[in-house]
Amino acid sequence: MTIEKATKIDTEILTSITKKSKAHWGYSDEQISAWSELLTISSEYVEKNYVFKLIENDKIIGYYSYYYDSDSILLDNLFILPEFIGKGFGKILMNDFLSRVKDSGQKRILLDSEPNAAQFYSKFGFIKIDEIKTSIKDRFLPVMELHLSQIKTHQK
Repeated sequence: MTIEKATKIDTEILTSITKKSKAHWGYSDEQISAWSELLTISSEYVEKNYVFKLIENDKIIGYYSYYYDSDSILLDNLFILPEFIGKGFGKILMNDFLSRVKDSGQKRILLDSEPNAAQFYSKFGFIKIDEIKTSIKDRFLPVMELHLSQIKTHQK
């Protein structure tokens, strides 16, 4: 297993992972289609942001991406193929991300969480500071924050 920087040639598989992972939470094909633009990882996105892919047995099974914004780091994506969810690969990606950014000089990490993933982020010390109303009735995205001085890695 390796984690390495994604390249422009990875965009199709990264987009596929994003959509399959999102669908894992029970969203309909119609909803995934409506979100298609938001769930697409373009070559421009990969060039502009920090994108790292997780490779297991020569197959990309997950990735994360982030970027810097003033005093914050924004964790924009963290997705795993559904058949690998719950097997520790998300923890591996999160620990890699936290290791990369812990000495960045930034003050905090922010993310907009999939509601079903908020508990995962909480295990690393993220706390909910706000929420964003979505296009789905009664669905809100938790906005979560972690101060870099409080980074926890290797969570169970």
